[in-house]
Amino acid sequence: MSSFQNKSTNYLHSSTSQKHGTAVVDGALGQAAHERRMETKQTDTKLKTPIRCIVKLGGAAITCKNEFEKINEANLTTVSSQLREAMMFGSSSGSVLEMDWSKRPGVPETPVRVDAFKEQQSLDYNSFVVIHGAGSFGHFQASKSGVHRGGLNQPLVKAGFVATRISVTSLNLEIVRALAREGIPSVAMSPFSCGWSTRERNIASADVSTVVEALDSGFVPVLHGDAVLDKSLGCTILSGDVIISHLAAHLKPQFVVFLTDVFGVYDRPPAEPNAVLLREIAVREDGSWSVVNPTFEDSDKQVEISVASHDTTGGMVTKISEAAMIAKLGIDVYIVKAATEHSLRALSGKLRDKIPEDWLGTVIRYVS
Repeated sequence: MSSFQNKSTNYLHSSTSQKHGTAVVDGALGQAAHERRMETKQTDTKLKTPIRCIVKLGGAAITCKNEFEKINEANLTTVSSQLREAMMFGSSSGSVLEMDWSKRPGVPETPVRVDAFKEQQSLDYNSFVVIHGAGSFGHFQASKSGVHRGGLNQPLVKAGFVATRISVTSLNLEIVRALAREGIPSVAMSPFSCGWSTRERNIASADVSTVVEALDSGFVPVLHGDAVLDKSLGCTILSGDVIISHLAAHLKPQFVVFLTDVFGVYDRPPAEPNAVLLREIAVREDGSWSVVNPTFEDSDKQVEISVASHDTTGGMVTKISEAAMIAKLGIDVYIVKAATEHSLRALSGKLRDKIPEDWLGTVIRYVS
């Protein structure tokens, strides 16, 4: 069984089955996510200003997932620009004043417009939190060393823990810099460094006070999937999708957006013929979920989701499971392709009242 398969069963109902590297989800959520939150050490998380959106940048959308540690520069640039536009929605954006004043390898130096900040009026940003996946960063190191399985006393696992964190934090820095170049006051926050830990791969301690303080100070926290200490296993991988679910429960954003490399959730791997985009998924109080749009003749139709063999975080299975838990809180979740007009509409909050027919993506909502 692959490392992904071991991981994914932590977030799905026990009736979830797996076949030929494909997870088949029957629409029911297990209790693991709920139990995880009940066990987590809590801290005071009152925000001065309500948060508008939590964004998950999928690793496959911002990196070239089949090319070792290579960033998809075009997508990251577009996503950063769209985030700026969404954060400044309803305000005058003016010219972009870059906040990355460091030298970039292979890029000609440009004059730093420090004096321009002295004349800039204070801008009114919508409050956002950004979380990103690892993509082609970190997964190789984690899977080769077995970090996700624990065993920190083993030299290979300890070395892999270090190597994984070097990889994911280097990606985190590049994303922070890309956002800073768009004038977004982004700050890096690694879960390991902030004291987040797990027990049996479920969140055991997650102090979000640093995130709250950063938001209240006008910064945009940028977190990521990370290698963390586990009280039972020694160590494991904490998925960005789990992080976003946990933060949503405590920060209560108006909506959540998952930016991926496909248009949304499909009834089977999207590369397969006749794959159907699931435009709306309804989540009920008991945690079960069903497809509302489109309607299928077979009401018990199952949803198949493929995963990469080296993905140690659960892939789309974890994404849907955690998104459903967020929707149960009454928070709309949009899963949409990054760097498209559809992602910009989702980030800007233009889908909250009504989903336009020409919008391509998946919305997951709570229904009573």
